Amino acid sequence: MTKVRNQIEFKVSGAYALFTDPLMKLGGEKMTTQTPSYQSLKGIVESIYWKPSIIWYIDEIRVMNPIRMESKGVRPIEMSGGNTLANYSYLRDVSYQVRAHFEFNTNRMDLEQDFNENKHHNISKRCVEKGGRRDVFLGTRECQAYVEECNFGTGTGFYDNYDEVHFGTMVHGLNYPDETGRNTLETRLWQPIMKYGYISFIRPEDCPLVRPIKEMQAKSFSLGESMTGVDAEYAELGGE
Repeated sequence: MTKVRNQIEFKVSGAYALFTDPLMKLGGEKMTTQTPSYQSLKGIVESIYWKPSIIWYIDEIRVMNPIRMESKGVRPIEMSGGNTLANYSYLRDVSYQVRAHFEFNTNRMDLEQDFNENKHHNISKRCVEKGGRRDVFLGTRECQAYVEECNFGTGTGFYDNYDEVHFGTMVHGLNYPDETGRNTLETRLWQPIMKYGYISFIRPEDCPLVRPIKEMQAKSFSLGESMTGVDAEYAELGGE
């Protein structure tokens, strides 16, 4: 895939990852999917930099390390108090190169004043250089991740010589009201294929399977003081 406007590239890695398969949570156990979902990668990008006036789109990832799993016995806290015993299956020693770009959220025209692509692109690239604005996790909080800038496609990946790997039906992500204009929380499904280590993501609106979860209202934001820090940082970079 060629580079597109307002795009960032980075590598995210960690000792463990847990991209929980929803079907495996019913009994209290957790098992990771073999690759990160679109939504989990979007969460990583939003931890690097996010504002309600923009929407991040994940273009593609490159799986750098072999897909290996490791099971651990854990004692999660029960809602009624105390602990229980469970078995979680994690991905071990993961590393991904990621390409993503942002577009303005046209469902939030109340924030049109903040539609400044140079500002958001420059600051997002700066946040990649700094490793992100917030703590970054690979699926769950116990899986700490580290972000660093990279040139997408460089270096040697474990699956460079694997022509195709199919992963079946997986969760692509969630549709939130502030991004769709519909007062419904929805889940999206798709069937990813990895080719020579690369997974190209389809756009959310192109997902073939969409299922409603519940009614939900969009969260309201205002420009106000929440934007002054970003504007000040952009001024330091030479913006207007």
